[in-house]
Amino acid sequence: MRAVPILIALLCLTACGKQDNAPGPGGVSVGEAKALDEAAEMLEGQRLPVTPPPTQAAPTPTPAPTR
Repeated sequence: MRAVPILIALLCLTACGKQDNAPGPGGVSVGEAKALDEAAEMLEGQRLPVTPPPTQAAPTPTPAPTR
């Protein structure tokens, strides 16, 4: 019988967290902030190694036809 009030109290406490649409940092909602953090982590994990782009040789000029 004692477990029922404890169970009710635990269920009530689980609803006390911030909602996804609650205001968060930087003027975005909590859910948007989480999504932005996850996207930033994903992008950082996909970084390519820093190498200079391949250089292309300059095209050789073709001589103009003579008359």
